[in-house]
Amino acid sequence: MSGTTHQAAGRPPHFPTTADMWSLAEALRPAWPPLLFGLRLWASVSLALYVAFWLQLDDPFWAGTSAAIVCQPQLGASLRKGWFRMVGTLVGAVVSVVLTACFPQDRALFLGGLVLWATACTLVATLLRNFASYSAALAGYTAAIIAGDLLGATGGVNADAAFLLAVTRASEIIIGIVCAGVVLAGTDLGGTRRRLATLFADLAAGITAGLVRTLAMAGSELPDKQPARREFVRRVIALDPIIDQTLGESSQIRYHSPVLRGAVDGLFSALAGWRAVADHLVRLPNDEARREATTVLENLPQELRAGAAAGWLADPAALRRTCQAAVRLFTALPASTPSRRLLADELAGAFTGLAQALNGLALLVAAPARPALRRDKTRRFHVPDWLPALVNAGRTFVTVGAVALFWIVTGWPGGSATITFATIFAVLLAPRADQAYGAAIIFTVGILIDLVLTSIVAFAVLPGLGTETFAAFSLIIGLCLVPIGALLAQARQPWQIGLFTAMTMIFIPLLQPTNPMSYDTQQFYNTALTIVSGTSFAALSFRLLPPLSPTYRTRRLLALTLRDLRHLAAGHDYRDWDGRIRDRLVAMPDVATLLQRAQLLAALSVGSEIIQLRDTARQLDPRLRGGRLFGADLSAALAEVALGHSAIATARFARLDETLATDAASVPGTPTAMRARASILALSEALTQHAAYFDARVRA
Repeated sequence: MSGTTHQAAGRPPHFPTTADMWSLAEALRPAWPPLLFGLRLWASVSLALYVAFWLQLDDPFWAGTSAAIVCQPQLGASLRKGWFRMVGTLVGAVVSVVLTACFPQDRALFLGGLVLWATACTLVATLLRNFASYSAALAGYTAAIIAGDLLGATGGVNADAAFLLAVTRASEIIIGIVCAGVVLAGTDLGGTRRRLATLFADLAAGITAGLVRTLAMAGSELPDKQPARREFVRRVIALDPIIDQTLGESSQIRYHSPVLRGAVDGLFSALAGWRAVADHLVRLPNDEARREATTVLENLPQELRAGAAAGWLADPAALRRTCQAAVRLFTALPASTPSRRLLADELAGAFTGLAQALNGLALLVAAPARPALRRDKTRRFHVPDWLPALVNAGRTFVTVGAVALFWIVTGWPGGSATITFATIFAVLLAPRADQAYGAAIIFTVGILIDLVLTSIVAFAVLPGLGTETFAAFSLIIGLCLVPIGALLAQARQPWQIGLFTAMTMIFIPLLQPTNPMSYDTQQFYNTALTIVSGTSFAALSFRLLPPLSPTYRTRRLLALTLRDLRHLAAGHDYRDWDGRIRDRLVAMPDVATLLQRAQLLAALSVGSEIIQLRDTARQLDPRLRGGRLFGADLSAALAEVALGHSAIATARFARLDETLATDAASVPGTPTAMRARASILALSEALTQHAAYFDARVRA
């Protein structure tokens, strides 16, 4: 024993070397970003509470709550959410004053107006996306928050205090938003813009590489690229929330937001062109496919064959000019057959879309050569499907109305606060569709955990300190908020995100800090009971009146698109057809199969070809010989499309192609006739490939 001790004592001490310090730093590096977000969350809440205490506001905890809600791990998401939260707060505050002015002495009518407002906000929140949806939801439950204080425990509307209370609540919430924005903007440079640029470059380069590979391998044993194309569709759809976050980081990007929307549309156009080229080459005999593909491939600039994403990021403006040059080459390419014309025109459309995508990429990387902003006046807001929004609105109407009726009947003192929290979660979670019930359960679990945590802080830790200084109070809540924020920042599973989001949202409302601090046990548990009751009512509503299933919503989107396509074929004039169908592509639930996404993309292409053929008919009819009218024959073929008879329509298109081949040879404008034949060919191939979809019965 003594010998061992002597050897240990004689061993030279080991001091950490530089290599050891670097190893420790590398080991701790993954933990630093989540910890940094936890510190930002704590600083935001502390600053908001300090300002609210300094201004001696009635309920300063709303400032801290707003700061906690606005804080997001991504800077752009936080700033964007803060802006929309501010808008929603002001609208909700104004509505609460208007309701009080309209029904100052009637509790039932006041509650009825509140229920209708929450219902309308749920409808709009479901129709909109991302942070715009959040703003609509916030407008709904801000009115409920103010109404809960106006009604009090007995239910009498305190009309005299309405305006002042609305101003106070809005001020508290806006203080929290501003404080969170100051802390986040001062400590985070943001990285969403670079991330979005990388995603755009990867998508554009990948689509181009796939298109070039399809042409290069034409005539050989071409591997099935349908899964790859359909996966690209899913990835393009996933850009939508990241674009919204990027808009929050930069006012310049926000001003040029139509460029980014056009870039996404361009990626969809490139995928549609790739689909048409691949489907056409597969149908040709090997020798003919190889010959046609080689002819168009020879006109493709060499710069577009490399396909490395790094090159697209380095100089997107130069690549955009190359894509535009390729479009001019393919548009002017002489074509002696409809097959070659189809390939050339589809490639021109694909590279036009890629040029749009590169325009957005040039904006993101701040390329000096970027065209001036041009707003697309034809792009309109389209509702993909009204039914999910109506179902959600109906659920909110029933839920908030039932809680209000329960309060009127029972006279429970906590009824007004229960209405507030039932409205918050019923409106806020409604746009999550099939995930809403699970999210409500996770939120309830998070609240219960917060209940234990805040009770320890409020009745054991804070009284034990024996001090009323804000610094001590801030340190204590920091010991809670920093770990919760760090866990939220590194959460990846939906249940983890929901749980830690709930804990950040509800921690301050449960604690309800005041200046000086009040330790009222009865008030604490009454508040906890109303929050848990409101959340439970909302969770129960999602169970009893469930949202439409993702499978059913997918079938409806496909059916609605097919109905619109048949109306278009029957002669209905749809403005912004491409925008209408692309909005449905974005609205596709995650569970939608790759085939279903491909069917929607095929419907987009078929509708575009129908519109183009109708425009061509007006040019060709005066010039065809023998008194034949191309437009009349085209209408007859499209009538079969409208009836869901793809095989008959394809046969009529074949006869129409023969007519053009015979008549157009002796008239001027042969390129126009050849383009019409190419459109007919593309339309026929899409109808043949997805005949089961285009011939289906419409049940929407």
